[in-house]
Amino acid sequence: MVNNYIHPDAKIGKNVEIGPFTYISGNVEIGDNCQIGPNVTIYDYVKIGSGCKIFPGAVIGAIPQDLKFHGEISYVEIGDNTTIRECATINRGTEASGKLLTKVGSGCLIMSYVHIAHDCRVGNNCIFSSFAAIAGETDVDDWAILGGGALVHQFSHIGSYAMVGGGAAVNKDIPPYVLAARNPVIYEGINIVGLRRHGFDIHTIEEIRDIYKQVYESDKNISDACRVIREVFPESAHKSTILNFIENSSRGIVKR
Repeated sequence: MVNNYIHPDAKIGKNVEIGPFTYISGNVEIGDNCQIGPNVTIYDYVKIGSGCKIFPGAVIGAIPQDLKFHGEISYVEIGDNTTIRECATINRGTEASGKLLTKVGSGCLIMSYVHIAHDCRVGNNCIFSSFAAIAGETDVDDWAILGGGALVHQFSHIGSYAMVGGGAAVNKDIPPYVLAARNPVIYEGINIVGLRRHGFDIHTIEEIRDIYKQVYESDKNISDACRVIREVFPESAHKSTILNFIENSSRGIVKR
């Protein structure tokens, strides 16, 4: 007995498992070695990499929940080895954004009931805990973590290796390497535990802490703090990452 629907035009890779009562549209591409659980819905214009695991109730590629969407063709792309847990939703992009694409990178863990809205960009190796939601056109850089129930305002930017605490209401950009929490969200320090887990040495962690002291613990405004950082601290990848993020923040960075 046939108990799922897979459109004959869907491109399904090798060694893909598809559970019962799952719906897969025609303009869908699924890479090798994926596991698609029961009761999963994958709409048109979705591309999924290899080695992904998608759990029951997930909906990928539904049209945007945006009144500016008028039926245009837009896309969802998911990288390799990403896990999408129960009832998570990932919506397509919009023409109004100029992107037409919602993108989730490789190695991510998207837990149950997470929502990723239209035109979001999620980097590699990110973790979104259950019930977290990011609104349209949010950018999340590599290795960032959202705690359970965190809510992120549209057009926000969350930096690499940042940790957003559970239940936080994010209405400002969260710079890289920091810990941010509470409602509304505030700066709580640097993400020491996360940096140690990812192999940052003590010297680098202390330098990141000292850089953020200029931003958050001095009497300088943001422009003056960035000038001091640029002049005083030695050149490094983390210094450039922090300065580029702060100086290009469109919403302004989170306050202390």
